[in-house]
Amino acid sequence: MEIKEIVAATRNTKKLAELERILKGSGVRLLGLDAFPGCPEVEETGSTFEENARLKASAVAGYTGRYALADDSGLEVDALNGAPGVYSARYAGAEPDDKRNLAKLLEELKGVPPDKRTARFHAVIALAAPGGRIVGTFDGTVEGAIGEAPKGESGFGYDPVFYPRGHGRTFAQMAPGEKDSMSHRARALALLSGFLKKER
Repeated sequence: MEIKEIVAATRNTKKLAELERILKGSGVRLLGLDAFPGCPEVEETGSTFEENARLKASAVAGYTGRYALADDSGLEVDALNGAPGVYSARYAGAEPDDKRNLAKLLEELKGVPPDKRTARFHAVIALAAPGGRIVGTFDGTVEGAIGEAPKGESGFGYDPVFYPRGHGRTFAQMAPGEKDSMSHRARALALLSGFLKKER
């Protein structure tokens, strides 16, 4: 089974660009959902990242008749008992809004000392076969802490407040390649890439 083309279950252009950068050299061509304008939105009804990734990958593979990958990822803050978690994209309301999500997170953490602001980014990627059957899931995390104010212009989501462990800059202050070398999504995609190479 050689997989030459995969549909990524996202319309987020920044996320698609990140997926393409990390999978470069894997021999797989990545398509975004913009290539399939009729593909319906998949409701994320799962209670875990893995459940949501499986739902999205299966639905997109079923609709497009091609291999599909989906990731569900988010931020888990220890002082907030793991929130925002699976609700990371919609933390401040039903519609995804990075600025409002960041503002809410920083408000929730107001007064929390630096040593109690530990957090991690967690990503699960699911790969589905053309009929919708899940053929594998791949997990990645990166530990770090939440700063007190956004810093940096790169990245997206919570990147401007997330300091990966051992680094004095946020993900948003790093060049894309530097973030890719350690991100949660990169770690999950490295496992996926290894799986794809074994399947050749």
